[in-house]
Amino acid sequence: MAVVIGALVLLLSGCGGNEAGPKVARPAGDPGPDALPIKLNALTVDDCFLSPSLQIPKGCEKYVTELGGTVNTLRDRATTSKDPKLNDEADGLSKAVAAYRSNSCDTVTASGNGPCKDALVDIAGTLAVIKANVLKQGTTG
Repeated sequence: MAVVIGALVLLLSGCGGNEAGPKVARPAGDPGPDALPIKLNALTVDDCFLSPSLQIPKGCEKYVTELGGTVNTLRDRATTSKDPKLNDEADGLSKAVAAYRSNSCDTVTASGNGPCKDALVDIAGTLAVIKANVLKQGTTG
């Protein structure tokens, strides 16, 4: 009996914190405000930007999510470039993204008129202004 208990103790003591398996990688993080022009170029070739009034709102969910995450990067760029106008544009983008979300546009499966179409059109218009201003600035570093 003592041998069995001793074997169990040894077996259980080997199951500590050194488990085998892949390690979870940390996210790369925000590349910063200087990468913003690249991201804006990528977002402005999306169909949700190019023809927002024709899109099925649910299909633009990833695009809108990306833009929602871009707001803070835009605010960082406003600080580093000392351009307060970018903060106003970030506010406009944030409001348009909020309109998309508050109207549950990520569940709308038909294109047409209404608040979701309006939100997508507002997002695209605001994004066009932001892109023009950011590209005009060049890099901040």
